[in-house]
Amino acid sequence: MARLHIELQSKLLRNFREVEIGLCPDLHKHLHGLHTSCHTRHARAGDTYSGTGMVHMAAKRGRTGQRLELGLQLRQLRESCGLGDRGGGLTRKQAVQGLRVSEATLLRIETGALNFRNVGDLRKLLDRYGVTDEEIIESLTDLNRESGQRDWLTQFPMPTGMPTFVGLEPEARSMRAYHPTLVYGLLQTEAYARALLEAHKPVEENTSEFVRSSVELRMRRQEVLTREDPVKLRVILGEAALRYPVGGAEVQRDQFEKLVTMSSWDHIAIQILPFRSGYRSTNDFAILNLGDDLPPRVQIDSAWGATHTSDKRREVDRFIRRFDAMTASALPPEDTPDFLHRLESEL
Repeated sequence: MARLHIELQSKLLRNFREVEIGLCPDLHKHLHGLHTSCHTRHARAGDTYSGTGMVHMAAKRGRTGQRLELGLQLRQLRESCGLGDRGGGLTRKQAVQGLRVSEATLLRIETGALNFRNVGDLRKLLDRYGVTDEEIIESLTDLNRESGQRDWLTQFPMPTGMPTFVGLEPEARSMRAYHPTLVYGLLQTEAYARALLEAHKPVEENTSEFVRSSVELRMRRQEVLTREDPVKLRVILGEAALRYPVGGAEVQRDQFEKLVTMSSWDHIAIQILPFRSGYRSTNDFAILNLGDDLPPRVQIDSAWGATHTSDKRREVDRFIRRFDAMTASALPPEDTPDFLHRLESEL
């Protein structure tokens, strides 16, 4: 585990006298934030300083969350270093000039898709950004090393972009999701998921092993809803998602019963968007609220099978507006069980 420096305050005073003289205010502000982040991250790794000298155990961020945290810190350092044109931040092209890291690689690192394979490249980049504080450098290099370790996700085949989103689901405080034509993955029964993937197998040219592992992954993802501190989930399902026949009457009946049960849980709300006029998105999407440390993130699936995610504020806000508009048009959550019982009686 990385060391916890209890003498941080005296070190800060020494460090930032130099920082205030030589660096721009934006970088100074971000370095202050990074010191706080160092303590927060050590807390997630298991060491929490209470302020009285006592150390307590705390939860640890997953590999995907670690990469995303590293990328976010590096992007903020680059943008606030004051070494670019007119005293602003550096572009990615300027940042990697003379280094063994390409502009495209730095983009992937900043978006949490990669970490540095060579820690020396990370140290050179931090030096270019004007970061000289050894505690910050150590914290970021530790974060880079930990984020590169194997994660449970690597055993499952997934389309491009999907591992990042799946890896962040356990980090979420809450999720909002919409699907117009299928039951949302975190709500599916095992039989429903298998029947759905089997129906797609000959068209998508998937193997039986792919179907098996995909069902296993989907069931494992649902653990975020049944753990001790579950993710809060709000889902809107189009009526077509419930009327589309998957796997026969028995599979459908079991799926409806699971939805009724889950809709009774305090941390889950399920709404149905019936066949009537009003706004509805034609594409499924999900929005992750990752708390105060990481920006919210939106996920959409493309027709090519890839998954795209974004934490750009404008894009996230657009999907939040879409979700809120459909929330207003959908049936209230308390009407969901009766609607499902009516559909079940029609089977």
